[in-house]
Amino acid sequence: MIRITGVSHRIGSAAILHDIDLTLPRGKLIALIGPNGAGKSTLLRLVARLEPLQQGRIEVDGLDLAATPTERLALAMAVMGQQTHIASRLRVAELVGFGRWPHHRGRPGAADRAAVEAALEAFGLAPLRHRFLDEISGGQAQRAHLAMTFAQGTDWLLLDEPLNNLDMAHSRALMARLADLVRGSGRSVVTVVHEVNYAAAWADHVVAMKNGRVVAQGPAEAVLTEPVLSALYDTPVEVARHDDRPLVLHHHWHDQLGTPFPEAPDAARPTVH
Repeated sequence: MIRITGVSHRIGSAAILHDIDLTLPRGKLIALIGPNGAGKSTLLRLVARLEPLQQGRIEVDGLDLAATPTERLALAMAVMGQQTHIASRLRVAELVGFGRWPHHRGRPGAADRAAVEAALEAFGLAPLRHRFLDEISGGQAQRAHLAMTFAQGTDWLLLDEPLNNLDMAHSRALMARLADLVRGSGRSVVTVVHEVNYAAAWADHVVAMKNGRVVAQGPAEAVLTEPVLSALYDTPVEVARHDDRPLVLHHHWHDQLGTPFPEAPDAARPTVH
């Protein structure tokens, strides 16, 4: 498990996280949700050791994050941040192969090649294996970076907004793929998700954050409730059911000043089945 104890973080004079205590269970798809500026990405970056830990303690499967060598951590967790820029003249398979570096240190073997092939297949990239990164779409490049993270073969995958650059179909497919990965392998995924219904449809465990604090955590069914979500996003919501999972509905759309948007003409309103 990942155990976070007494973690606070500041950027300059601004307090970003306030005394976070949190336990993330193994073998789950865990979604971090909340409004912009809640501290989700900062918390993930601290767990990934992409930011220095200023206060508190973080343990990953018993490893003290502050004291564990990078080489050892790279065998325990793989990380994909929001910024995924890399040399554009790499081929897709070459990029995915970088995920195996912590294992082979420059001398890849049969197990490494098999892991790369499995990652290419898992993320639908096998037909693109020989394409250069600047020859594929932004969404395909995003999947290639995810495949590299997957190929690393760690028990923990930490993903910061992995649905960036993906359209609705590919976002749904990716979340379903991550859920299958967790169920099929017992690996653990922690991901920042902005669209709460992606968490509702696929997450096993949800951490809700607001203003640098954890306001709710636990199984998805327990966290994704009308009182929690209405307070979290400062807007009234309704939680319905779809395919035996929560489905979050907005009661009203409001502009930034809090004034309801004009009602659409009847002919323009979507039909929900």
